[in-house]
Amino acid sequence: MLVGIKDAARMTGILIISFCAVFVCTMFLNYHIDITGIENEIVSEQAIVFYHAQVSTAKVVCTVSGGCLLITSVIMLLFYIKHYIDIHKKELGILKALGYSNLKIARSFWVFGSSIFLGTALGFAGAFLIMPSFYKMQNKERILPDISVHFHPVLFISLVFLPAAVFAALSVWYAFHQLKTPVMRLLKDTLQNCSKMKRHKEKKHNPRPFLDDLKRNTLREKKVLVFFILFASFCFSSMTQMSFSMNDLASVMMGAMILLIGIVLACTTLFLAITAVVNGNKKTIAMMRVFGYSQKECCNAILGGYRKVSWLGFLIGSVYQYALLRIMVDLVFRDMDGVPVYKFDFPAMLISLAAFLLFYEIVMYAYSEKIKKISVKEIMLE
Repeated sequence: MLVGIKDAARMTGILIISFCAVFVCTMFLNYHIDITGIENEIVSEQAIVFYHAQVSTAKVVCTVSGGCLLITSVIMLLFYIKHYIDIHKKELGILKALGYSNLKIARSFWVFGSSIFLGTALGFAGAFLIMPSFYKMQNKERILPDISVHFHPVLFISLVFLPAAVFAALSVWYAFHQLKTPVMRLLKDTLQNCSKMKRHKEKKHNPRPFLDDLKRNTLREKKVLVFFILFASFCFSSMTQMSFSMNDLASVMMGAMILLIGIVLACTTLFLAITAVVNGNKKTIAMMRVFGYSQKECCNAILGGYRKVSWLGFLIGSVYQYALLRIMVDLVFRDMDGVPVYKFDFPAMLISLAAFLLFYEIVMYAYSEKIKKISVKEIMLE
């Protein structure tokens, strides 16, 4: 068993994130290259100020948004590879026992870069589809001369092929590092947390200490999933609140685009994280059922600890979007006339918070129903 294209096809989350990253960066970087091409045609003082503001905006958006999504993509890629190795330990152990070297097995992990290529290619193509409208929106006051959309091969290679090649190499390197585990450890299959369950079964009449301990351990042992849930609430908070301000600072189109990207990123990362949490704790949930714990206790122990993490992510997102917009208004557009003073929008924050709490609790309820359907017999037969 070596890694195949079907395994890479499951990396929907990283495909969507790479799509969003390249979509945003392509629009602003392409605009940056095209606008610098007409610098010699700009003569009026107002146009010069507006030109420098647009160039600075493209740099800030690509650096902040692109950098944030790049880091998230790397973390998600490493998570996918580790998760794949964890659930295929026996098969990989057998391959190593048959004489396959770590490098030979790791080389097959290059296919994980194919999802990156698909995401970046779709993001690049999607950006070019709406780029004419984006250019008109950026110059809606017609302060600058007309700017035509040009295709730049260097940008295409840098945003489509280069990330796919880098992520493919990173996949092979990380898989090789993870496969250094001894064969016997790969072949050994143990039920996680069973010893803890046995240790605490005599405390069933007072389950709080065990449930609290399980909740803390779930968070501590899956730090990457904590990051994903933090990132999901961060995206929802920052993007939804930022979209409300785009009517005054940019345009309705920009606001809609930011809102859509934020919701897509939030849904993708949240569903990925919660699915991984539930699937990774199926055996623990089954054992809890055996010892008589209720569905509510199981849900609270496995999923309850992430609620405060999501609140923290929402708070960080609120601060982030305010700081970013203040930088844009006070520094980038400080010399432009008619730019409104930006203040923190409390009504927008409350609307965003209410929408997020509703969305988050609906997701938690859906997964609690999934937990209820986990069959003890099915888990024991695995």
